[in-house]
Amino acid sequence: MTTPPRKPATHPHTKSAVDPAMAERFRTARGWLHTAHFLTSAPQLEHLPQLDLPEIAFVGRSNAGKSTAINTLTQQTRLAFASKTPGRTQHINLFGVGKQKVDDAVLADLPGYGYAAVPREAKLRWQRVMGNYLMTRENLRGIVLMCDPRHGLTELDEILLEVIRPRVEQGLKFLVLLTKADKLTRSEGAKVLSIVRLQAGGGEVKLFSALKQQGVDEAAELLWRWTHPEDEEPKETP
Repeated sequence: MTTPPRKPATHPHTKSAVDPAMAERFRTARGWLHTAHFLTSAPQLEHLPQLDLPEIAFVGRSNAGKSTAINTLTQQTRLAFASKTPGRTQHINLFGVGKQKVDDAVLADLPGYGYAAVPREAKLRWQRVMGNYLMTRENLRGIVLMCDPRHGLTELDEILLEVIRPRVEQGLKFLVLLTKADKLTRSEGAKVLSIVRLQAGGGEVKLFSALKQQGVDEAAELLWRWTHPEDEEPKETP
């Protein structure tokens, strides 16, 4: 009795065949992110440890799905916490990432911004902290901006893009994740993707859904490449 040939892997969202080499890249990148663990938390930039590992910052408005995206990418349920009161969390949280308990990168979870109920003084203080971090953090390798595609990039998002533009021009990596993409029709998703790509000014833009796992593999693989530029392809660690 002959064994039937194995079917090629399919992507969980598109159901189309995935190149075996790319499927391996996805698997390795997801496994790498799954090692994420808490390092430290700080209310001010000067309280953060100086690290020589590449750092990726996650930013976005309150309620943009940032904590959910981080937890989905790392396949953990409570790594990043979403406050029951949006805008309440005002600390930078760092997470180490690396296989075999040796960190080779850091994820930075920055507080959500733009929530109306936060006092003006707190907003101004956090704007200064975020601005200083984004402009001066030496080991910052890339930024992931979370955006609810039903609302598009807001004025505060565009201000953030202007703040980081000089560093992006110098090589800082930049990705806009359009979270909650499952709430859009296919045509709506294509339209907002086109619009935000124009607004992003050179950064990458991807549709993302934690519920349907849309864009998760691609985002994970991109973060791997950002932090491992010396590796043409991620290799499985025995």
